[in-house]
Amino acid sequence: MIATAPKQIQLVEDETQSLLIWAENIQRSEATFFEKAQKIARRLGAHYRADRLTEIGFWTPDLTGDIIQSEDRIVLEVYTPKEDINFRAIEQTVTFNRVQIPLVKQGEFVWGVIEGMRPGRRDRAGCFYWLRYTDQDGRVHIIRDPLAHSLPYGIFAPAELYDMRLLQRQRADRSYFRRTGSSYTDADTPRIGAPTNILQIHVKTASPKGTFEGLTEIYQRISDKLAAGEELTAEEAVYAGYDAIQLLPVVPTIEYRREDSHGDYEFFALLPDKHELPQPSLAENLTPDLSPKLAQATLRKPDTQNWGYDVPILGSGATNPSVLGSLRPDEVIDFIATLHNFSEGPIQLIYDLVYGHADNQALEIMTHQFFKGPNMYGQDLNHQLPQVRAILLEMQRRKINTGADGVRVDGGQDFRFFNPLTDRVEQDDAYLLAMSDVVQNINGYRRLMFTIFEDGRPWPQEGWEEISRYRELIEQKPESFQWGPLIFAHNTPSLQGFWDRKWRRVGEVIFQGNRWITGCGNHDTVRRGTQVNKEQTINWNLGKTLPEVLHKAYNNPATQLWVCGFSPGLPMDFINANVGAPWGFFRNTDEQYGVKVVSEEISFLDWQIEPDMYDLPEVFPQLKQMGFRDFQQLKDFSQTLQDAMIATDYNLQEVATICSQCLGPNTDNCELPNLAELNESSLAGFLANLDVPKLKRFAKAFMEDGHDLCNVSRSYDQIDTGVAKFHLALRQYRRHHPWLQDNLTGHDRFNRVSDDQRTVFYGLRRNPHEPKASPIVVVAHMGGEPLTIKLQDWLGIDMGNWQVAIATPDLNRDTDLKNPHHFILKDSQGVLFEQKK
Repeated sequence: MIATAPKQIQLVEDETQSLLIWAENIQRSEATFFEKAQKIARRLGAHYRADRLTEIGFWTPDLTGDIIQSEDRIVLEVYTPKEDINFRAIEQTVTFNRVQIPLVKQGEFVWGVIEGMRPGRRDRAGCFYWLRYTDQDGRVHIIRDPLAHSLPYGIFAPAELYDMRLLQRQRADRSYFRRTGSSYTDADTPRIGAPTNILQIHVKTASPKGTFEGLTEIYQRISDKLAAGEELTAEEAVYAGYDAIQLLPVVPTIEYRREDSHGDYEFFALLPDKHELPQPSLAENLTPDLSPKLAQATLRKPDTQNWGYDVPILGSGATNPSVLGSLRPDEVIDFIATLHNFSEGPIQLIYDLVYGHADNQALEIMTHQFFKGPNMYGQDLNHQLPQVRAILLEMQRRKINTGADGVRVDGGQDFRFFNPLTDRVEQDDAYLLAMSDVVQNINGYRRLMFTIFEDGRPWPQEGWEEISRYRELIEQKPESFQWGPLIFAHNTPSLQGFWDRKWRRVGEVIFQGNRWITGCGNHDTVRRGTQVNKEQTINWNLGKTLPEVLHKAYNNPATQLWVCGFSPGLPMDFINANVGAPWGFFRNTDEQYGVKVVSEEISFLDWQIEPDMYDLPEVFPQLKQMGFRDFQQLKDFSQTLQDAMIATDYNLQEVATICSQCLGPNTDNCELPNLAELNESSLAGFLANLDVPKLKRFAKAFMEDGHDLCNVSRSYDQIDTGVAKFHLALRQYRRHHPWLQDNLTGHDRFNRVSDDQRTVFYGLRRNPHEPKASPIVVVAHMGGEPLTIKLQDWLGIDMGNWQVAIATPDLNRDTDLKNPHHFILKDSQGVLFEQKK
């Protein structure tokens, strides 16, 4: 679409005055501070109105008192593209008309109603904007919009004005919201009901394209094939049979920054020959530049790789541009509409929300009022400040208004504050529950979200894994769910005897877990699985190599059978575990701590990579270019790096020196692994004069190569067709038996056979809502040596009256299960029986 000449961009004084009067009336009302803050937050950011005017509001608590003496120093800087932006281009130079519009300061806020700003749409770019002010010393500062709807070039770039009203009117699932929501005339706002099973997805690695577009293509193809009665392939079956998808966080993440110039890699880089860098003088800024001037910027398509939890908070209502192939917000709506219009019935979309902490990078782009102080992740958020609390909830409202059906609240145990009335640090449960009650409004139809809390309190107290109840928020809000004890990060089923040691928690799941998220494989557990010390007692029944053990541990047929076919609660799987694809916490967004993160992730090489896999030319290409052509060379160097990081307390200069000594000819006094015999010809270029910059380049290459390998499409050919179809059948079975979510009753049975050699779970349960329905029996071998199964003796039932409903794929019904009274199960095998009618 050819860009049109922009209209004159200017402040509309009478509309601005109306906005100021409204804001003043709010502040003078008798409402509480928080109630006032909530009303104000609704109108913060940039809103393209039906009258084609743009309403602008910024919270600027830092610009008070003597800091700003003249409102002329506060301007909205607007960049209007003079040409089409190709949002799919890797890099391009674009010319903009740049204009500065004076806004009006009112207390802690800056307001304005602007004429002439062009909104972005699916087929065109809108105006880009940020707030600019000049301090008393003539220094120019930028204030970004934390409530932006579109950030196509990341958190450090100006935001894009977007026509959200048009986007909502054009979405393809409008009828879905009419069916599931309530209008303004209805008395109650309905809450979305719980699904029966969930698939967890990391968008960047869940399709060949690594974008929302890629996922849309996959689910549209599956939907079409099911509608036509066609059989799914194994690589399609791993995505199918779920009625909810939970995305790892898709909000903008932190970005790669160096202490020197950013212009050679940042996504929106203003060119100095068209922009006043060096800074303009104070005199030049006292009068806003109302006439358009040309500015040029190099635009680079964002390529940020991150697991999603390193959040700067800014832009949390928008989508990470790195997972948008088109860089347009419409791409998310298209995916959600595809799920809602799925041929076998709607699939829910659940967002993973991270509001318990912020990465330190947030300090560079947001007012410090948002933060209370440092923590192990970065910064604690200041939820107790009314305006911060209101803005965070408004960010969430804008996020779910893309069409979500549920939210998962990350790190509920992190929402804490010091209560001066009790002189104690307490959990901010009021805020957590408020997150569950944010009302979605799409085209006039309102809904409350299905809500999952991840909360491991009293974490980080020592021993929290054993004493956490995982029930605090369920008890306060019974319609919500919490992550249960068997899905938390510390679970490592690759170890021998794991399920026997977890028997107490298994019993809790069985008899009180109806509001728990259950299962075994998720982004946290699989990552922790790669950190298991390989010297521990591994369950080698699961595989011949560490990667085989790990993949079967987190995608285990017996575990899936009792969790999905028998157990209460809400099962959740992870797409990488389903496929058997590698997974790790890789990010190319951190120059400062990149080497530290890599040193903590190097066990990925032991647990996720087979030697013959490394030999493939497309695997770890950057590291091979550095000289690590041999897999053992990479593992040895990585182990040295890890040991050196620990020995020096992460002093990179000392680490470089130690690694250089250990890798070079002078290794006589080296206590770390001696790698002097490495092929010097292949590694000479990297090892020569090893220093901190080289270590950082190694870390970034390791991260990017590892992240690329985690894309599930690279492992499609490794999917076991029988296992994939078995798991799909299990998911379909649970959807047809929704009563399985309920807790077992006094008429049901669940027990184990356990000794030093093996652990086997077995049980019987009945549908409490339909007494005449066929009961079910499960038996699952959870680890150890084979065992002869005698369900008739253990449960006191005549197995002649029972038939196999589902069996793990390596069991033959005609031979292995020919005699239901007496059969043998090996590790990871299991059977689900139904009573004959």
